[in-house]
Amino acid sequence: MISWVDFKSTYPDAQVLSVQTGFQRSYGRNPYAGYDNINSFPFAFVGDLDSDLPAMARVVGIDLENGEGGAFSLELLQENQVLNELLGEFPIVLFWKSGTASALDSSSIANGRDVGTTGVFAATVENQVLTFSALEDGLFRDQETGSTWDIFGKALDGSLAGSSLTRLPHHDTFWFAWAAFVPESELHQ
Repeated sequence: MISWVDFKSTYPDAQVLSVQTGFQRSYGRNPYAGYDNINSFPFAFVGDLDSDLPAMARVVGIDLENGEGGAFSLELLQENQVLNELLGEFPIVLFWKSGTASALDSSSIANGRDVGTTGVFAATVENQVLTFSALEDGLFRDQETGSTWDIFGKALDGSLAGSSLTRLPHHDTFWFAWAAFVPESELHQ
């Protein structure tokens, strides 16, 4: 999930769904206020809970086609804003940027607490492995070329300007759900 501000500035001509849905429940409202409280039990979940993290802890889950994968604590990613990692022998990078409200915290989504936005990418461009660090303005810089990157994995300036990192499929989810569906997954916390 991405903030409206980041989405609109990156895709100014994109279309969005109409708010005229024909249903009573409007966009921007959450019927499950407080669902993502880290101390709560997952609503409608039946099964054993893995105790490595609280059930409602947020994680970034990655399950690559080559069988490599893992779950990364969102708290760890928020603290660091960038994680340079290896999944097996495959170099990846996880980005985090503040400014996106939780859709499950408050009855008004706009008032939800900031859970941020994540991006997960192959950390290789033109056969060169890149190592990233976070900048103060929600952007990222690679150490090898000094290029600046956004949350979408696009180089904005530097020698790699115009290049894009290869986006990797990932899930921003709760630990209980990831552990239930991918129980063999390694947890990075």
